[in-house]
Amino acid sequence: MTRHIEIIEPGPLTLVQDLGRVGHLAVGVGRAGAADVGSYRLGGRLVGNSDGCAALEVTFGGLSLRAHGDIVVCLTGAPVPAEVDGRAQAHATPFTLRDGQVLSLRMPLSGLRTYVSFRGGLAVPQVLGSSSTDTMSGLGPEPLRAGQRLEIGQRTEGLPHVDHAAVAPPAAGVVELAVLPGPRRDWFADPGRLAAAEWVVSGRSDRKGIRFEGEPIERHTQWRDAELPSEGMVRGAIQVPPNGLPVLFLNDHPVTGGYPVIGVVRSAHVDRAAQLQPGQQVRFRWEETR
Repeated sequence: MTRHIEIIEPGPLTLVQDLGRVGHLAVGVGRAGAADVGSYRLGGRLVGNSDGCAALEVTFGGLSLRAHGDIVVCLTGAPVPAEVDGRAQAHATPFTLRDGQVLSLRMPLSGLRTYVSFRGGLAVPQVLGSSSTDTMSGLGPEPLRAGQRLEIGQRTEGLPHVDHAAVAPPAAGVVELAVLPGPRRDWFADPGRLAAAEWVVSGRSDRKGIRFEGEPIERHTQWRDAELPSEGMVRGAIQVPPNGLPVLFLNDHPVTGGYPVIGVVRSAHVDRAAQLQPGQQVRFRWEETR
């Protein structure tokens, strides 16, 4: 019998993710992939997978699934109260889900996205070299639904092991993000306001980008009514639309944008940003390039 998982309840949003699509920006296809790369990779290492195996990205908990066959599993990212047939299960610790057992995740204690990694990965068809769901373009598998079955793959590298590369758990309080100067920082009357203010994560945030609420950042008078030709965008770019409220681009961002980019969050801190919950407070810290 082929080992697989059966989705009982998908929660608010559960997606298949890996490291994403590389090399297709020129034709308008973004990378997608796991929003918190460090946590996703940690889960893969802990179950002994080859790098880039497909896993589940669970947004705000609520997932419930049944094992068909014995499957080694690990939970990383946002820590959630997890149970196997009603018995508590530890976070960031590989365990075996026996045939017929049910794994259930509640809402996270901190953070937003939990990764469920399976030894061997998920055997999901690839589109342009990746099994990731891209919520912007619609490429990849659709969000999981109740009753869906996903086969377990065979992409392993050795035995599950104790991991020595620490990944800090998501912070529950104010989160600080390091920002490098963006290409259009001079378009703003006071770019320092990005770091001087405390921002609140909007409930309208998603995998495309994190929207912030706060006091708007104003443009210089000379640029107030200027139009900017579309420019290439990257993960971590902070774009400021006409309303003056910044948007931090995540994995499913558009490949181009026409609003000025005031700064770019350091790559290591984008993982931290991907775990922000709606209503959470954020401070930016400027770092100059060397």
